[in-house]
Amino acid sequence: MIRPPRDPDFAQRVRATFARQAFMRLIGAELVTVAPGEVAIVLPIRAGLAQQHGYCHAGATWAIADTASGFAAQTLMGPEDGVLTVELKINLLAPARGERLIARGRVERAGRSLTVCRSDVVAVAGGVETPVALAVGTFMTMPGLDAAQP
Repeated sequence: MIRPPRDPDFAQRVRATFARQAFMRLIGAELVTVAPGEVAIVLPIRAGLAQQHGYCHAGATWAIADTASGFAAQTLMGPEDGVLTVELKINLLAPARGERLIARGRVERAGRSLTVCRSDVVAVAGGVETPVALAVGTFMTMPGLDAAQP
């Protein structure tokens, strides 16, 4: 069972922190769901994100998996806490092709300083979801880091 968020305004804080991520803006990712211990990010697939065979690049898949997991962890942290990735392991399951990718991050275990999360990434083509990646990572609570940001 996931513990309740330590910040009653966690959703607003997570959305504001995500909005400061220049890289997510650069690739066109959007935060679509924020709930205690869960986050979903959508990335429209476009030519600028393709690798040499026309599939969405694994780096884009990794980026949204990492970000969805990290922000899922942050939903349970205190109001001034930031989050940093300690490690992330990803299994690529199928080529990423379609209209968009969706990364659904969720907390598996939240500790005082380390949180373990997973992200399931699917590609959506014609309304059908195909699993393309599974990521598991460890995320560190950084007390005061979020408060230090503009």
